Amino acid sequence: MNMSEKPLRVGLAGLGTVGAGVVKLLDENAELVQRRASRPIVITAVSARDRSRDRGIDLGRFAWEDNAPDLAARDDVDAVVELIGGSDGPALATARATFNAGKGLVTANKAMLAHHGLDLSALAEKSGSALKFEAAVAGGIPVIKGLREGLAANRVDAVYGILNGTCNFILSAMEQDGKPFAEVLAEAQALGYAEADPTFDIDGIDAAHKLSILSALAFGTRLNFPAVSIAGIRNVSPTDIDYARALGYRIRLIGLAKMEAGGLFQRVHPCLVPLNHPLAHVTSSLNAVVAEGNYVGRLLFQGRGAGEGPTASAVVADLVDVARGEWGAPFAMPAASLTDAPPADPAQHVGRYYIRLTVVDRPGVLADVTAVLRDYEVSVESVIQRGGAPDGAVYFVLTTHAGPQRAVTDALDRLAALDSVTTPPVMMHILDL
Repeated sequence: MNMSEKPLRVGLAGLGTVGAGVVKLLDENAELVQRRASRPIVITAVSARDRSRDRGIDLGRFAWEDNAPDLAARDDVDAVVELIGGSDGPALATARATFNAGKGLVTANKAMLAHHGLDLSALAEKSGSALKFEAAVAGGIPVIKGLREGLAANRVDAVYGILNGTCNFILSAMEQDGKPFAEVLAEAQALGYAEADPTFDIDGIDAAHKLSILSALAFGTRLNFPAVSIAGIRNVSPTDIDYARALGYRIRLIGLAKMEAGGLFQRVHPCLVPLNHPLAHVTSSLNAVVAEGNYVGRLLFQGRGAGEGPTASAVVADLVDVARGEWGAPFAMPAASLTDAPPADPAQHVGRYYIRLTVVDRPGVLADVTAVLRDYEVSVESVIQRGGAPDGAVYFVLTTHAGPQRAVTDALDRLAALDSVTTPPVMMHILDL
C-alpha cells in the first residue's frame, strides 16, 4: 500500500446530532469519499460524555476515550474532529492537544473560533497542521471555502447575511401567521428549531460568532468578536412586521461586516430588507451569505445552515481536504499577516432607519415629532400614520434618508421624553446594499 492509499484515521470528539451524522455519512458515502480523497477516511476512536446513550449507530467498532483531548495522543489517530461545542473547556483543550501532537483539526465550533481562532490559527501554522472549520458557519453552505479560495483575488467590500436559522424560522413564521414572538418561539422549540435555552440564537450571539469569523476571512483582519454590535429579535413585533410589509420590506436578523473609513464595522441587528434584495426571500430555517467582491461582484451562498446532514457534510468535506493534504492558512493568510483593524464606531455609521412611535391622538403631535427630527437633522423619506395602538393611541411610522446613527438615536432619546410619546420608540436598520 502506498502513502496515498493509507487511510486518514479520525478521532471524533462529540457524538451529538452532528457527530452521529458524520458517522452515518462516512458509512453511507465511504466509496465516493475514498475516490475523492484518494484514500479511505475512517473513524478509529470516539469520545463523548455518555457511553450508554443510544445514538442509532454502531459505536462498538471504535475505541473509546473518556477524555476528549486524549484522542490526539493516540497512535491510530491522524486528525481530530471536534464537535463538543463551547468556547472553552474540553473543546479548547482538545484543539490545543491536537495541534501539540502535530495533527489536523476539523471543527464546527464557531464560539471557540470567535474567541480563540487567532491563537489556534498560530498553533496550527506552527505545527504544520490543518485547521478546518467549514461547518462553523452556515452549516453545509461552502461559504468559508468560497471566501478563502474563491474570492482570494478580490478585495471584499462587504460580507453580510442571514446567519442563524432559528431566528429566520421565527421571523418567517411571525410574518406568515401574524403571531407574537413568544408564541412562535414556543412553537419553534416544540418543533426542534430552537433550543430549550434559545439565548445564543435569539439574542444574536450565535450570528455574531459567525460574523466575526467571516470578517477575518473577508478582510484579512484579526478576529474581534467583542467589537460586534449585537441586538437580537426578542423585541420584533407583529406590528413592525406589518409596517415593514406595507413599506416594501421584510424583517430579517442580518449580520453585516464592512470596512469603513473609521475601521471595521460589524453588526448583528434586525433589519428591514427590501423586497428586491435576495435576502428578503430567504425563509424558514435557511441561511444565506452575500459577499461583495470588487472584481467578481455580488455572490450569494444559500442553503441549509444547520442540522445533522448539512453540518456533517461540511465536516467530511474538510476531512477530504485533510486527507488530500490540501490546506492553507486557516484565515486565508498567515496569522501574523492579519491586520489589527480598529473597530468602527457604530454611532458614526451612515445608514437608513425605520422608526415607530406610539403617540397620543391629539392635534400638534405630528408637528412636535417633525420638529425634533429637524433639530437633529434626521431627514424623513416616508411616513405612515395609523390607529390601532393600545389605549386609543396612534402609530407614527417613518423611514429616513441616509444619515449617521447617532443623529437618529439622539433624536429618539429626545422623542421618548415627550409626554405625547407613550411607549419607547422602536428603531431598526434598513439594509441598503
